[in-house]
Amino acid sequence: MTPSSRVRIATPGRIAGAAAQMAALGLIGPMVFSALFGMLGGGIGLLFALLIGVVVLVALVYALFAVAWFERARVDGLYGFGLPALSPRRSPRPGFVGFLHTVWLQAIDPGQWRAVASFTIGTILGLVTLTAAGLVAWGFALAIAPIVGWPDTRFLGIFPLDGFAAPLVGVIALVASLAAIVGLAVLHGVIVRAIFVPSREAELEERARTSDTRRAGAVRAAEVERTRIERDLHDGVQPRLVSIGMTLGLAQTKIDDDPETAKALVAEAHASTKSAITELRQLARGIHASVLDDRGLDAALSALASRSHIPVTLDVRLPRRCSRPAEAAVYFAIAEALTNAAKHSRATGCRVHVRLREDGTLWARVEDDGLGGARVVPGGGLDGIVNRVTAAGGTARIDSPQGGPTTVEVSVPCAS
Repeated sequence: MTPSSRVRIATPGRIAGAAAQMAALGLIGPMVFSALFGMLGGGIGLLFALLIGVVVLVALVYALFAVAWFERARVDGLYGFGLPALSPRRSPRPGFVGFLHTVWLQAIDPGQWRAVASFTIGTILGLVTLTAAGLVAWGFALAIAPIVGWPDTRFLGIFPLDGFAAPLVGVIALVASLAAIVGLAVLHGVIVRAIFVPSREAELEERARTSDTRRAGAVRAAEVERTRIERDLHDGVQPRLVSIGMTLGLAQTKIDDDPETAKALVAEAHASTKSAITELRQLARGIHASVLDDRGLDAALSALASRSHIPVTLDVRLPRRCSRPAEAAVYFAIAEALTNAAKHSRATGCRVHVRLREDGTLWARVEDDGLGGARVVPGGGLDGIVNRVTAAGGTARIDSPQGGPTTVEVSVPCAS
């Protein structure tokens, strides 16, 4: 059993809290739904009036998201299920098409609609709770009618209640109404747990699906990284080492006949050797950044920015260290984004922001002022960012409209 499924929903405190909240929903819920249906009718009616209706319908989608966010927070605050906060959906596509896709994703978000359904059920139960609360007041008044001398003791305003009949009916109505309120509160807890807390089987399926996605991302990231290393070795270090060997061979043939030329060739080979060592160090740094382990992400990004071919403005605010996989994923995503900006975007500067958010997510954003138009190509640098971040259990969003700017935003669980 999961911790959220073991939460007790029938404790006195939660029953009282659920009853009070349902009563409040019974008051505000009808007004909220009146506003939502008004927006729906107005949006449809104004759909062809200079597309004003489109704006109203988009506003309706995000009004529903606001209702869903409130309901999810209300339920989690009451029962302590440990539900993650509802966040707006975002499309990975850039530009206006991406905006339309974002609205569509938000409109069909199942988490949003589950929360709206919970709010609807809570409102209905709230109306019944208010009716039961009215019966409690009526039963109490009827029970004490002989004491206070209440003249109107008719049942349902029709049948007269004489003698002990009035207090007896009042007590029965009072007890039955209170029992109904308690039952409604317990029912509310059962319903919202069924809506928001997944079953054990669903959780196992989701874990398996997430594990498969992370495994596929890790395999793809390793393949992209291996291809990059092979390319760098083949195009950079290997030709330089071959050239060093040929230079030393030529120097060997001239060492007896032309010592001066041989010395010059040896000096040239020595200089090329230093360059090859530098390239190998850079290649090794791309595979494993030792400063990341020793001094953390802030220091590693400072070293990365100092080596960048374009100016980089760093804004890193990390109150503590995260796990090694999370820091490595964010570090290499930023490194690849800066490399792409230097090679392809014609950018004159980059801004890097890194934060540790309240939900324990390590978030980073890289934005350049280049030409834009970057696309995720299988085997390319941006593809490597997506796969590496996915392998760490995070998400990546790349926005690069024509004309710029290009933005790479990644979020990775700090304890991934």
